[in-house]
Amino acid sequence: MIDLPTLWFVVVAVLWFGYLMLECFDMGVGMHLFLIARSPLQRRVLLNTIGPFWDGNEVWLITAGAATFAAFPSWYASLFSGLYIPLVIVLLALIVRAIAIEYRSKHHTERWTRTWDVGIAAGSLIASFGVGAMLAVTTTGLPIDAAGNRVGGAWAWLSAPAVIGGLALVGFSLVHGATFLTLRSRGPVRARARAFVLRWTPLAIVPLIVWVLWVQLQSGWWLTWAATAAATLLLAGSWVLQRRGREGFAFALMAGFLALGVGGMFAAVYPVVLPSTLDAAFDLDVWNAASGDYTLRVMSIVALFGVPAVIATQAWSYWVFRRRLSERNIPPLHEIRPAVRRAQPTPAQPFDKL
Repeated sequence: MIDLPTLWFVVVAVLWFGYLMLECFDMGVGMHLFLIARSPLQRRVLLNTIGPFWDGNEVWLITAGAATFAAFPSWYASLFSGLYIPLVIVLLALIVRAIAIEYRSKHHTERWTRTWDVGIAAGSLIASFGVGAMLAVTTTGLPIDAAGNRVGGAWAWLSAPAVIGGLALVGFSLVHGATFLTLRSRGPVRARARAFVLRWTPLAIVPLIVWVLWVQLQSGWWLTWAATAAATLLLAGSWVLQRRGREGFAFALMAGFLALGVGGMFAAVYPVVLPSTLDAAFDLDVWNAASGDYTLRVMSIVALFGVPAVIATQAWSYWVFRRRLSERNIPPLHEIRPAVRRAQPTPAQPFDKL
């Protein structure tokens, strides 16, 4: 029978897979505002493909962080205190990105729209790089001591694995976002997204391959190597299906590639949740970082009902907004009028004579 700390390690891995699966494609779409789109109208097509989903996708990041905090408080404390700078940068990037998506349609001038488009693209790029860097050092290690405290300065986290992980998630987001656009768009946007996938996938995935091999060479075993090999085959299959115009199956295989990749990396580091680069004796694992049994039992009961409800809700929203979009589906721009009109000034009245 699986023990509760191991069960919650699996749950955290599943939550991270959900976040990467859903958020990476909308961050990729954000970056493609200046790569695939060629006009303001096409940028509106791109944003409308993720319009019903992007804010719901970010819930998975919050849930993954909350689950880590509740189930593995020592892991959460060491990881987040050691990664304050990248965490703050990611949060600021997500805030800018969210504000830009909401504000770009509130006024219609070229400068206004382009400014917020830059905010969307830059926020997506920075957030992707930061999340990738944090996940990379989570799987390869941080300089933490026996008490779980970071050793070194504020930039001690910035290492070769962090840079590789950041580039890996940026590259994957670009490919995943373009694959999503081939599934959700028509016309020139779809054609350019397909061309991007076919041309740039082999190069964009290189940092991700380096990251996975780093983890596997460090702590992998036969099952995780098998998962990595299967993930590689699914990625190749996705590329071939994209070449044949089977966008739905290509997207499904991309999801399978990510699932096996995430599962393989989490299984490779298990039972360690945060390796120490100073001494293996300082590693945090699923047992010395976990909450008590009572807390984990209560969380398991809540998750038994909560997680399926969240998945069902999001699946319903994806089903409702499943149609492809093109430039002809985008309505003309219109000015937003204030709900309350400004009162007209009245002429000054002379004082009554005494």
